[in-house]
Amino acid sequence: MRKPLDPAELDAAIENVHRAGVPGVFAEVRDGDQVWRGAAGVADLTTGRPVTADLRHRVGSVTKTFTAAAVLQQVESGRIGLDTPIGRYLPGLVPGARGDAITVRMLINHTSGLAEYLPHAYPSLKAFPAFGETGPQSLDDHRFTRFHATELIEMGVTAPAVGVPGGTPGVYSNTNYLLLGELLARVTGTTAERCITRNVIERAGLRETGFPTGPHVDGPHSRLYESWFGMIDPPRDYSVYDMSFVGPAASLISTVTDLNRFFRVLLAGEIVSPWSLAQMRRTVPVVSQEGRTIDYGLGLYPVEAPGQAVFWGHGGTVWGGGTLATTRADGERQLAVAVNLQRWHSLDSSGRPRPHPVDDALATFHRVAMYG
Repeated sequence: MRKPLDPAELDAAIENVHRAGVPGVFAEVRDGDQVWRGAAGVADLTTGRPVTADLRHRVGSVTKTFTAAAVLQQVESGRIGLDTPIGRYLPGLVPGARGDAITVRMLINHTSGLAEYLPHAYPSLKAFPAFGETGPQSLDDHRFTRFHATELIEMGVTAPAVGVPGGTPGVYSNTNYLLLGELLARVTGTTAERCITRNVIERAGLRETGFPTGPHVDGPHSRLYESWFGMIDPPRDYSVYDMSFVGPAASLISTVTDLNRFFRVLLAGEIVSPWSLAQMRRTVPVVSQEGRTIDYGLGLYPVEAPGQAVFWGHGGTVWGGGTLATTRADGERQLAVAVNLQRWHSLDSSGRPRPHPVDDALATFHRVAMYG
């Protein structure tokens, strides 16, 4: 039997996330007409200002679902071919044989074989994913750097390939989604951000969601505290940051309420067609940035537990912030949750993140919110 929302249980579970070590956490959980919004902890460690469930937040790679939906709309209109080589549209960015072999679909589901550009743009992250050999210095160096997407794409395209086009498992790479942003600009004659705003954000009726125009988050928001595996102690606030380094891959600002609305209308077929939605749910194995192999579709991935209904959504991180938004396949049960601390783990002698109480507390909150 499906359990209705239990506000007391949700209150206790979210409080435990804060007690486990996250300065602030806030969420919205929906089950049909029943809605619970909750928060625990502080938005600002200096002033003690509490977090509230209506704060705006950098949602990181949840942006990818919005970008994928915008691309699929252009597929439906005939301007983009889902299985057309990207070199047909952007020969200067992905030249030669790879441009002929990598399709638009491979970019959206991370099977292009293109490398991640971040370790090349951020020198102190060069050893990523060998976390113990990285450092946080570049995070400060680039706080106000204005990157151009084409220079970042070039870093990813010229780096050694991480796979063959269409091969599995794919490897998660922000290079893919910066290319999709350039593709949207190429076929619509406007920026990817304007295209996504007009065709996805406004179409979904989202009032607190948008791309940043500068380094600040407009409106009420939390500070974002980055620990970088204990190398930044105490954790440093990165809420003021130029997000041009991720653009249409991970720069969106939203609220937990807007995210639940977005995924609800997306899965109801109100943003893209049923055919496109079916394509979004066709998954392939992809190695995530954490090194886990997950099933990944076109800007969506499933979240499931044994014996439970499947949820669809996306997670995201930025320097100091994390988000998960996921919706049951029938659209009735939803969770959107945000935290204002990232990379809270310390590293063991081999450079692997050690288990942390926050992991268990978040997993418990997710279970209570999704399944009761």
